[in-house]
This record gives sequence, structure tokens and C-alpha cells, in this order.
Amino acid sequence: MSRYTGPVCRLCRREGTKLFLKGDRCYTNKCSVGRRAYPPGQHGQGRKKASEYGTQLREKQKLRRIFGVHEAQFARYFSIAEKKRGVTGENLLAVLEMRLDNVAYRLGLAESRPQGRQLVRHGHFTVNGKKVSIPSYVVRPGDEIAVRQSSRSMEHFKAIMESAAPTLPAWLSLGEDHLSGKVLSVPSRDQIDLDIQEHLIVELYSK
Repeated sequence: MSRYTGPVCRLCRREGTKLFLKGDRCYTNKCSVGRRAYPPGQHGQGRKKASEYGTQLREKQKLRRIFGVHEAQFARYFSIAEKKRGVTGENLLAVLEMRLDNVAYRLGLAESRPQGRQLVRHGHFTVNGKKVSIPSYVVRPGDEIAVRQSSRSMEHFKAIMESAAPTLPAWLSLGEDHLSGKVLSVPSRDQIDLDIQEHLIVELYSK
């Protein structure tokens, strides 16, 4: 399966907003969105106003890039969300939020979702005591996520243990050691701090 390997700051500029793909850099003056607030490419500063379809497509691409999922994966998540009870758009956001790589990021165990994805792939986390190395693994309420004992000697995790506890969304709780956490519930829309108009994505897939 193909994977984007270019500069991720181009993705943020293309969507016209910060996708927080580079951790702390996104909060500094080095952020490309702040320095060059227009799409990349030769014609980036001369783009015309987007059509209705273009607006819906950009919203879908923005959400897909935030979580780093491929087109086929995203379509699969949408199908899952559509079959669930409730509002399809909100269900979609909840399913994406409960990916293991995102939960690692939300718990403060990774500086960004891409880093969370890498740490999961390298086998640094357990779910309910069992090692899981699949970033797309979807956790459930009651699941406990923790850094493996053999990985806690890494400088990255040592720094987390010594730092102050991060501010967590209400659907997660953090352990006293800062290296473990628990999923309390499925996140509701008001607990997901993403600047996404999910109804546009639903309209796009409904065509």
C-alpha cells in the first residue's frame, strides 16, 4: 500500500490549517502554515474559489490526513460509522479517535499522531496487558493502554514520566506513572476538539 513520504507541512498548507503532524514544531514560529498561508505549488496563490464538491472533498482530505489513513481505510471507517446508531458524521470521528495510535497521542505518550503510529508499529504499547503493534487497532471503553516495561527505559518515555501530566479529553484517564491510561467511554462530539465539519463529508459520500 502506498504511503505519503513527502514533507508533511505541505499537507497542512494544502488544507489551509494546522493538522499538527509535526508535534511541538506546529506550535512555534517555524510552522509553515503561519509563514506561508497559501496552498503549495506553482499556482498556490492563484487558486479560484472552491465549488461545493471541492469544499466537501477538502474537508474529507483534511480529516483523512489528520489521522494518516488511506482512502480505502477511510471509506471503510465511513461504512462502519454509517451502520452505527446515531449521527454518521459524529460516529466517524469517534471511530477515528479510538484508533490506538491516536489514543497514544491523546494520552500524551506521543508528540503527534505520526509519532504515535510509529511507536505502536515498533511494539512499545500493550492493550489490556497484550502487545499490540497495529496502529489502526480500535480500542473499546474499559481498555487499558500502557507502555511496555521493556520500553520504559527509552529517553522518550523517561521524559514523559518526569513531565507534568497533560490535559486529557474527558473520555480518557491517565495513570499515576504517566505511561498508562484507560478508555472511559466512546468520545462524544463535544469531547473531540477537531475543527472539522463532518456533515460535509457525509454529504460527499451520499452522492
